[in-house]
Amino acid sequence: MEINRVGLIGAGRQGRRLGKAIRDCGEYKITVVDVDQQAAARLAKEIRAGVGKDWRELASAADIDIIVVCTPPNLHAPICIAAMESGKHVLCEKPLAPNTVEAARIVQAGERHKVRLQCGFNLRFHPGMKQAKKWLDEGLIGTPVFVRCRYGICGSPDYDKDWRANASISGGGELMDQGVHVIDLFRWFLGEFTEVTSLTSTSCWDIAPLEDNVFALLRTEKGQIASLHASWTQWKNLFSFELFGHEGYVIVEGLGGSYGTERAILGKRTTLEPFTEKIIEFRGEDRSWHEEWKELIAAINEKRDPMGAGVDGLEAIKIAHAVYESAEKKRVVNI
Repeated sequence: MEINRVGLIGAGRQGRRLGKAIRDCGEYKITVVDVDQQAAARLAKEIRAGVGKDWRELASAADIDIIVVCTPPNLHAPICIAAMESGKHVLCEKPLAPNTVEAARIVQAGERHKVRLQCGFNLRFHPGMKQAKKWLDEGLIGTPVFVRCRYGICGSPDYDKDWRANASISGGGELMDQGVHVIDLFRWFLGEFTEVTSLTSTSCWDIAPLEDNVFALLRTEKGQIASLHASWTQWKNLFSFELFGHEGYVIVEGLGGSYGTERAILGKRTTLEPFTEKIIEFRGEDRSWHEEWKELIAAINEKRDPMGAGVDGLEAIKIAHAVYESAEKKRVVNI
């Protein structure tokens, strides 16, 4: 059966991004729902879509194949579960849920109803990250030793008034906003982690107990170390991902736009030879959401889990909560 009927819940910034990407990818019949009817109508006009009245009706509608969830995290579980109980596939924005209990319920619903569940880890689909993973899988840097990622944004002056500053809605601060992307990338490149130690700080906005900076060290069973710093006080937007192995390294810098030109860099371990790097620059618009959507459609058609599946969203939340526990208790936490 052709999959072409989409329900898009949430017409904010992420809803616009995904809505436009879906429209670019084919002649889908899209229906948009948002608590702000005017926002839903504006987005529907932009992407040639219809407008629905209520997410509950959309999640249970017989003429919808996929539900795309772009609401704040506190609404993810009820929407995702209702949609999957009605036999619909789901693409849910990150974080999958504000806590591990709700994230587990979402994943279990997908498994129970045998539908595909994808978490919105679009950084996996950036060309620089895909190239770095390819180099790693080809064995060009040998066995990984450590990975280091810095991911930060210049937070807007009204972050303390945004829904992200409400713990009951967001589930956390910068770690749950951008840092959860980094956790997912760490797992994608190194696998599972066994322990974490961390520090958080609230230094600029009046959002305590939520954090605007998080520093964490994670370790795998093999002893590989991952270093994370995610920040809302990075006054010049930054993305830097560095993976060093026994025989070389891969680096991804920039994500396009305000983060700068995206580049993938491959370097080899040398001692006496002239030092060289292979550098690939990726220009043009950010197509990661397009590639994310294409992957979900392929996974549905091929009856397999998509890359960045619901279980990846759940595992990222588990690690994020271990990071918070370590910062609160001031000790190493086993995952």
